Amino acid sequence: MMLTNSSQNFAAGQISRTGQTGQTRQTKDLFSRLLSLTALLACLAAPSPLRAVDPAGTAELRLKLIAVLQSDAPPAEKAITCKRLAVYGNRDAVPALAPLLLSKELNSWARIALEAIPDPACDDALRDALGKVQGRLLVGVMNSIGVRRDAKAVEPLIARLNDADGEVASAAASALGRIGGEQAAAVLVKALLSARKDVVSEVAEGCVRCAEKFLADGKAAEAVTLYDTVRKASVPKQRILEATRGAILARGAAGLPLLVEHLRSTDKGMFSIALSTARELPGQEVTQAVAAEMERSAVDRQTMLVMVLADRADASVLPTIRKAAQSGPKPMRLAAITALERMGTVEVVPVLLDGATDEDRELAQAAKAALVRLPGKQVNGELVARLSQAAGKQSRVLLELAGLRRIGEALPAAVKCAEDSDATIRAAAVGAIGLLGEEKQAADLVRLLEKSQTPRDREEIEKALVGICGRRGANCLPAVLPLAQSANSEFRLIALHTLSGVGGAAALNAVKSASNDQDEAVQDEAVRTLASWPGNWPDDSGVAEPLLALAKSGKKQSHQVLGLRGYLEYVQAAKKLQSDEKVAKVKELLPLITRSEEKRLAISALSAAPTAAGLEMLVAFAADSSVAEEASLAIVTTAGKDDLKGATKELRRGALQTVVEKSKTDRTRRKAEEALKRIR
Repeated sequence: MMLTNSSQNFAAGQISRTGQTGQTRQTKDLFSRLLSLTALLACLAAPSPLRAVDPAGTAELRLKLIAVLQSDAPPAEKAITCKRLAVYGNRDAVPALAPLLLSKELNSWARIALEAIPDPACDDALRDALGKVQGRLLVGVMNSIGVRRDAKAVEPLIARLNDADGEVASAAASALGRIGGEQAAAVLVKALLSARKDVVSEVAEGCVRCAEKFLADGKAAEAVTLYDTVRKASVPKQRILEATRGAILARGAAGLPLLVEHLRSTDKGMFSIALSTARELPGQEVTQAVAAEMERSAVDRQTMLVMVLADRADASVLPTIRKAAQSGPKPMRLAAITALERMGTVEVVPVLLDGATDEDRELAQAAKAALVRLPGKQVNGELVARLSQAAGKQSRVLLELAGLRRIGEALPAAVKCAEDSDATIRAAAVGAIGLLGEEKQAADLVRLLEKSQTPRDREEIEKALVGICGRRGANCLPAVLPLAQSANSEFRLIALHTLSGVGGAAALNAVKSASNDQDEAVQDEAVRTLASWPGNWPDDSGVAEPLLALAKSGKKQSHQVLGLRGYLEYVQAAKKLQSDEKVAKVKELLPLITRSEEKRLAISALSAAPTAAGLEMLVAFAADSSVAEEASLAIVTTAGKDDLKGATKELRRGALQTVVEKSKTDRTRRKAEEALKRIR
C-alpha cells in the first residue's frame, strides 16, 4: 500500500507533533491519538487497492497489512496501516504490532490497534513492553493497559507507583484505577497517604475510578469507603468534588443527609456538585428534600434549586414549583416559569396562564413564551377550552397564544371575540384570525371592517386581511372585491393593499380601475400598487399596458415616474419576452428616461437582454457620468457572453474600450482589459 506524498507528509507531521514540548506525556499521548484520526481520513481518501477489498477478503487484506508493518515501508505508511489493523486486525497481527511499541514514531499508532483487537495476546504484548520502554513510551503503554483493564498488569503497575518520573507514576495510578479491584484499590489508598505532590491528583483519581467500578459491580459499601477516603484526604479540590458526588450516589437513599449538607455548603464548588448530584440521586424523598432546601435558601440559590426540581421530572414537585412561580422574589418566579415549561405537561398551563397576565411585563412575557413552546395537542385543547370561558387579560392572552401556536380550533372563538367591547381583546382576536384564517375568515374580516368604529380597529383588520390574502391568494378575491367598490375611500385603500397579495387578472383590473378613482389618495395608492406589481407577480404580463400608459401620460409626474419604473422592472423580469423584445421596449422609452434612478433600471433591463443593440445602448449610458459605473459593469458582463446575439468583435472591443476609458473602478477596468485580451 502506497500513500500519496501529501498523505505521507501529513501523517509524518502528526507523528512528529507528539514530541512537542510544554505538555505532559499523558497529554501528548492523547493529542497524538486525536490527530491520528485526521491522518487516517486523509489516507482513506487517497486511492488504495486495499480499500476496494470486499468483506470476504478480510483475511487477505490482513496479511497485506501485516506485511507492510514487517517491510521497509516509511513510518507514515506503517502508522496508517496500524490504524487499519484496529479495524481488520486479530491475534495474527500482534507479533507485527508488538515491536512497534518500542518505536518513538510508531508507539502510539501501534497501541491504537492493540487497544482495539479483542484478543488476550494484545494484553501480553503491552505487559511485556512495560519493562522495555521508558518515558513517554512507557506512559503510553500504561494508558493502553488501563484502557484494556488488564488485571494481570496490576503487579507491574504497582511497582511503578513510586517511579522517580512523576508522569510515569501518575500513568500507573490512572491505569490501576481503570483496572480496579480490591488489590488495586488497597495499593492506591496506601499510596494516597504518602503520594508526592506531582502524583497525588492521579492517585486520587485512580481511587475514584476504583470506587466507580466497585459501585458498578454492586459493591456499594466498598465504594463508599473508597469515596470517603478521597473526600477526607489532602488532594486537589476537583478530586474531592468527584469523590463527594460518588459518596452520595453510592449511599443511595442513605446519601440524602450528605447531599443536603452540601446543598447548604458555603463553598460554591461543593454546592455546584451537590446540585448536579441532586439530579442523579433517585427517590421522591430526595425531591422533597431539594424542595425544602429551595424554600429556605437565599434567592440566588433558589433559582438553581428550582431547575434541579424541574430536571428530576417528579410530578410531586408541581405544587412547589407552582408556588414559586406565583409568589416570591422575581428571579425565583422567572426560574420557576422556566421549570414549568421544562416539565412540559398540560398540568402547568393554569399557572403559566396566571403568569402571562401578571402586571410585571418581564414575568408575563416569560410565561407567555413558555406557553407558546409547550408541546402537545393536549395543551392546545386546554387553551381552546379556557378561551370559551375567559375574560379580560386572560382572554387576550389566550387569543394571542392561539395565533402563535397556530390552533385552528380557536378560530370560531376568535371571530366572536373580534366584536368584543374591549379594544385589546378585539385586537388580539383579529391578530389570531390573521394568523389562522382562510377565505371564510377574510369575508368575516370584511364584515367586521364595515362595522368598525376606530382607526386602530381598521388598522388591525387590514393587517389580518393582508395576511390571509397573502396565504390564500385568489380564493379571497370574492371577499375583497366589494371593498374596491365601497363608498368609503378608506376601505378602497385597504382593498388595494390586499389585492396586491391576491394577484391575478381580476385583482389587477380592480387596481387599474382604482388608478382613475375620484379620490386622489386612492389614485396615488393604485399607481403605487401597479408599480410594485411586477415585483410581486413577475409573470403577470397584464400589468405592462397600464404601466406603459402611466409612464407616457400619467396624470401626475409622480405617476409617470412610478409607471416608468414599474414598466422597466416588468421588462427586466418578464420571462416570456425575448431579448430583442426587451431591448426594443427599453429603446421605446429612452426619451422618458432622464433621471439616474430610471437609467439604472434601464441598464438592469438591458443586462437581462444580451444583444448587440442592447450593448450599443449600454455604451451610450456609459457616457453619462451619473450611471457610468453601472453601465460599465453591465458592458463587461454582456460583452463577455458567448451567446451575445449579432455582436461583432469590433462592437465588443469598442464597448470594452469604453469601459477602460470611463470606469473609475479598478476591478471593472481590469475585467474589461482581460476581456479585451480574450477577444484579440
